[in-house]
Amino acid sequence: MLCNSAPSLAGRTTMNDTYPSRHRTSDKPQEKRSLLERLTDFISPEPDSRAELLEILQDAHERNLIDADSLSMIEGVFQVSELSARDIMVPRAQMDAINIADNPAEFIPYVLEKAHSRYPVFEGNRDNIIGVLLAKDLLRYYAEDEFDVRGMLRPAVFIPESKRLNVLLHDFRVNRNHLAVVVDEYGGVAGLITIEDVLEQIVGDIEDEYDFDEESGNIIASPDGRFRVRALTEIEQFNESFGTHFPDDEVDTIGGLVTHHFGRVPHRGEKVRLDDLIFEILRGDARQIHMLLVRRDPLAGQREREAQHVQT
Repeated sequence: MLCNSAPSLAGRTTMNDTYPSRHRTSDKPQEKRSLLERLTDFISPEPDSRAELLEILQDAHERNLIDADSLSMIEGVFQVSELSARDIMVPRAQMDAINIADNPAEFIPYVLEKAHSRYPVFEGNRDNIIGVLLAKDLLRYYAEDEFDVRGMLRPAVFIPESKRLNVLLHDFRVNRNHLAVVVDEYGGVAGLITIEDVLEQIVGDIEDEYDFDEESGNIIASPDGRFRVRALTEIEQFNESFGTHFPDDEVDTIGGLVTHHFGRVPHRGEKVRLDDLIFEILRGDARQIHMLLVRRDPLAGQREREAQHVQT
């Protein structure tokens, strides 16, 4: 016999009770709610925003539940989905490319100087990229009597400036590519981007065999008179090493000083002259500079003498 008596509304369990609404009024003030309560609210079916998730993760970091590196990587993952190729690409003017018309004996010293693993190759002008040359393929030049650069080229991958980095990273992985040429809406070359550039947005600067280790210090001199300088080098230390007098009242690091003069985060390969020093961006991402190449301006002395001559 079926019972027709229905349970009262007060005792009925609804689907919403299974997943408590995150908008339900709490007796506790927001600032006094525990991290567990806030996380429980957040995993409800309708989260408010990505910003709130990051706020909870930052709170977890403050409570030592996750370390700074993990938090930075998570923030980087979110940033990758918001950035496009144009935001982190190496601009066309700073591209290290090879002219197919040049003899290998002419461009191999250039390849050794730049120390990249891949180079876009153009014919006629930089808007006509015909392929990508792997530096390791140049070993055949010393082992074979006949070396055909054009025959060594790998197909070039072209992407629009607007392509999202998370989509690009997926394409890099699926197609096993490491470099893409970025083109503008008119089909002209706007720059290039590598898989390392994208990954560095997540994990930070990726050092290779050409970088120096932690024990080497922040400033490393090269035989040619140039210096590799970590962007996090304090301005006080930089001034002591170079005999400069850069102020540290607004920024603390040399990378911050260079960024301040650009008025934005500069791209790799961009240069700026401060006093008698020329700063070139060696490494960086969309958020900050990582490494600088510093050298004395060879014309600084001449300019100073000319200035003194004008005054007299």
